[in-house]
Amino acid sequence: MPADAAPASDDTPVPQAVPAAPSDRPAIPQPADPGRFTSARGNFTRFAKSGGSDRTGLGRAVASYVSSAVGGSRQAAKRMGASRGAGARLLGFLSDAQARGVREALRALDLEELAGRPLAEILVGLADYVCPGAGTIDEGIAREAYVETIVELTTDSLTDLDAFTPDQLQTVFELYATHAIEARICNDIGTKAVTVPADAQAALRVQAQLRDFIRGGVSDALTTARAETPTLTPDRIQSFVDRVYESAFEFLQARGEAEVNQ
Repeated sequence: MPADAAPASDDTPVPQAVPAAPSDRPAIPQPADPGRFTSARGNFTRFAKSGGSDRTGLGRAVASYVSSAVGGSRQAAKRMGASRGAGARLLGFLSDAQARGVREALRALDLEELAGRPLAEILVGLADYVCPGAGTIDEGIAREAYVETIVELTTDSLTDLDAFTPDQLQTVFELYATHAIEARICNDIGTKAVTVPADAQAALRVQAQLRDFIRGGVSDALTTARAETPTLTPDRIQSFVDRVYESAFEFLQARGEAEVNQ
């Protein structure tokens, strides 16, 4: 120490580290692996090229999609995005119509003029309420599934909403969730695969088998969810729908693995 330097005092302030200024730049998320759908897409394409005879290919495609490509059933359900909200609004309306009557349920949405119309016409009138957007792929999937559901209902005997039973209500939601999951999977791994067979009948068979496969998983999920939540209240509907989607993907993965192991 220099002779003229004063000894350090106990009161001498200790220099403090200056915290780094927070960056204004948002964190950049890691890009998704572009090859994550490769296995599922390859197996789905083989299934499509077989004209629907390669059930092992279908099983591998769906199981791989859920377990590997999207990271499990919970992530697969989150991927449904707009279809979860649309499903909850559809189920909420149907539940309200069953509890209070169709006219009252429609009046709550300022659509009372639809009362007394066939189910398909009522659902068409509800399109902008159930699926309020169509600007993104996710919103487009939700709306496409809704339109497909209405088309399918026109060929069924479900026409009188006033006389709906709980099982019929489940059928409508089951159809919607099936079409939504089908559209999501096809968008991710098989947008053009169902057109691979040169034979138009084979292409239709491929599409029908995929839809039946998915509907089986959705039906199992709905049956389980209804046993756990026999009474749906407005505050439970969204969580019910989310649980159905997650369970449906769990069942689909299990069904896919069962096809592979047969």
